[in-house]
Amino acid sequence: MSQNTPNFGSQKSETIPLQKTSEPEPQKEADVNSNSAKKTKQDPNKRLVSLDAYRGFVMLAMASSGLAVASVVSRHPEILDQYQGTQWENSWKWMWQTLAYQLSHVPWTGTAFWDLIQPSFMFMVGVSMPFSFRKRKQKGNSAFRIWMHAIFRAVLLVVLGVFLSSKSGPQINFTFANVLCQIGMGYLVVFFYVNRSFLTQMMGVVTILGGYWFFFYQYVPQEQELADLKAYLQEVKQKDDSEWTQFSGIGSAWNKHTNAAAAVDRQFLNQFPRYEKPFREQKFWANMGGYQTFNFIPSIATMLFGLMAGQLLISSRKESMKVKWLLQAGLICFGISMILDTSIWPVNINNWEWHLSPIVKRIWSPGWAIFSAGWAFWFLAVFYWIIDVKGYKKWAFPFVVVGMNSIAMYCMAQLIRPWIQKSLKIHLTTLDAATGWTVTNSLYGSDCPYTPIALSATVLFILWLICLWMYLQKIFIKI
Repeated sequence: MSQNTPNFGSQKSETIPLQKTSEPEPQKEADVNSNSAKKTKQDPNKRLVSLDAYRGFVMLAMASSGLAVASVVSRHPEILDQYQGTQWENSWKWMWQTLAYQLSHVPWTGTAFWDLIQPSFMFMVGVSMPFSFRKRKQKGNSAFRIWMHAIFRAVLLVVLGVFLSSKSGPQINFTFANVLCQIGMGYLVVFFYVNRSFLTQMMGVVTILGGYWFFFYQYVPQEQELADLKAYLQEVKQKDDSEWTQFSGIGSAWNKHTNAAAAVDRQFLNQFPRYEKPFREQKFWANMGGYQTFNFIPSIATMLFGLMAGQLLISSRKESMKVKWLLQAGLICFGISMILDTSIWPVNINNWEWHLSPIVKRIWSPGWAIFSAGWAFWFLAVFYWIIDVKGYKKWAFPFVVVGMNSIAMYCMAQLIRPWIQKSLKIHLTTLDAATGWTVTNSLYGSDCPYTPIALSATVLFILWLICLWMYLQKIFIKI
């Protein structure tokens, strides 16, 4: 489980190997290289701290659960009203409403910061592939052994995803829409493109997204199936028609529950044992969030975009050119996505509106795959420029600690968050009784609307401390 870990001893330090077993001291000559030599000669095998930092930033955001800001704002309107009639009224309301929007998923089309967490994580899977492949080749692994490891990783990700989705309920919850399952199901396709030419990879992206777009476009739901689905949504889930009528015209192919991928899930997921109560002789009818198993197909394009970025970073091109290309790639993605869907335009021009490929994260529309990749390219460019080009690494340490154990953080956030909250309350209650303090009330009390935010931040800090301990012990869980 040991691997190279970044050194944060100086602001512009190079990475050094830290191993669980002792190794000989490096030759002194390696420590007396001039600063100019370090600047002109790049170590092709050095670990890019920016990749760990970006991954850690994404995983910390995921594990934070949005710090419960959106639920606090929706449940406590007094937060917005407390500055009523003052000069701070508009600014106060804007701040909380913006935070609530950015730290929760949009209902269907468009995006918020919270929607960018999953595509960023999947993008980073692609970025890491060239580095992982090179490392295994340097170890002398044969092509067969490397492929066997890739197959094992893909299967394990799917199994782990199903396991985490089944943490509650009377039996296994066979669902494949979570991020680990999505990565696992598309992993081998992306791995096939490692070290291929840019043109070959781009042809793969165009084929996948173009074919998936046509798959949605040509789908026409059967009348009886559509009638049964609507009856299920209305009678069982108490939903009105706004639940499945987001778009009209060509965009209607990307409406919630009535799209091609949703129809596949109504056939596919009913082949597994399910514990839902049957409705009209069928147990599964719809994922209420709108997430579909087939999302993994366009998600392959997201990982392929990351693969392109990874091969750029691992190349011998100048660092300044790498940053420039990442920024240009993001700009191109934004331009294409704006042509595909007007819903993300910053301003409405002459009431123009079209949805050739709506920007919908929940079904990972082709438009979303391109649009979210634009943000991922830009995020990566910023992290890479600040950390690995300019050399400012100290500030990124809290992110790197998590980024080097991203799978561990994901699993802990899914499995032990309730246990941490319960344990905190038990021990803080005892502490308060012994000291007369009121720490428990500040985290669990109902008299202050901000307590859920404080509790979420505390749990997140504890999860980070666990990652810090693992980092210091050189324990890195990899799949």
